[in-house]
Amino acid sequence: MSENLKAEIAKELGVYETVKSQGWGAVTSQNCGNMVKKAIEIAERKV
Repeated sequence: MSENLKAEIAKELGVYETVKSQGWGAVTSQNCGNMVKKAIEIAERKV
């Protein structure tokens, strides 16, 4: 997943501020799972 896509999804899910201030390691596993689900949805729409 590209950094741009990760940032876009993080913004959409409301965790981008955490990423900006503390890095990707501070994102909860639940939010990471939500990001993966969202990325899959986006990929399926493009097929």
